[in-house]
Amino acid sequence: MQQVPVYIFTGFLESGKTTFIIDTLRDPAFTEGEKTLVIVCEEGEVEYEEDMLEETNSVIEYVDEPESLTHDYFVDLQKKHRPAQVIIEYNGTWPMAALLDLEPPRQWIVAEIMSTADGSNFDTYIANMRSMLLDQFSQSDVLIFNRCSDMTPKATYKRYVKANNRKLRVIFENLDGSIDSKIEEELPYNLNDDLIVVKDDDFGIFYIDAMENPDKYEGKKVRFKGMVYKNKKMGSTMFVPGRHVMTCCEDDIAFFGFLCKCKDATAYKIKSWVNVEAEIKIEYLKEYNGDGPVLYARKIESCDAPKETLLYF
Repeated sequence: MQQVPVYIFTGFLESGKTTFIIDTLRDPAFTEGEKTLVIVCEEGEVEYEEDMLEETNSVIEYVDEPESLTHDYFVDLQKKHRPAQVIIEYNGTWPMAALLDLEPPRQWIVAEIMSTADGSNFDTYIANMRSMLLDQFSQSDVLIFNRCSDMTPKATYKRYVKANNRKLRVIFENLDGSIDSKIEEELPYNLNDDLIVVKDDDFGIFYIDAMENPDKYEGKKVRFKGMVYKNKKMGSTMFVPGRHVMTCCEDDIAFFGFLCKCKDATAYKIKSWVNVEAEIKIEYLKEYNGDGPVLYARKIESCDAPKETLLYF
């Protein structure tokens, strides 16, 4: 049985989903002339013109409410259209679980989840619709910020979404359609210092940047304050110093930390606070699903908790 790849496009109304999908359909490398089924769960200002659909060998099905998305509905569409690939333009206000928890037809396999966001008003959505935003991005493979300008805080936005989904590929599209591939993070510390001192409030920035760009931290010496986490599998020479971070709401508090190798991890109690001074080496870890920063402790001292124990993004 030939597999049918399914591409899910999500984002809020007027975030550029439909335009992105039309551009994708018109790409000969994507369709290769084969039939594409487009399931539209939200209609915006941009429409799917009949000429475009005929030109790209595409068919449209419209869905008005999430309850209509069922296994049987998808099976019926597969029998009706027999597409080579499926695109789902998902409604950004519907929970992703309503779609991803469904059992798809046997042929269908989710190939990629892509999100779009309007870079000109992303702050407004963060302030008012944070949970919905993060529900989309936490499941996505690619996020495209469009309508960006020189005033768009790209590094801040990238750090914010990567805190919720480290595997997310983030792309910034400028107003002229060009892609900004060089996003320079303004770090609150100097990477060229003999000892990088990370302030309590800056741990989140340090963590995201080190995980995103581990190579530039190879051989660097760092000092920061963290809470002790460890489990039995780590043995007596390893623990994880880190911080609790609220990425969305109280239900989405996560622990961000680095594996630290030391002489005697049993000297430090779980949930106690320590000042860690260590050298960073980049090593393969299954916990990282690849290469990542590992701390080799030079000095560990017990200390008081920071004034604010919970960090926010």
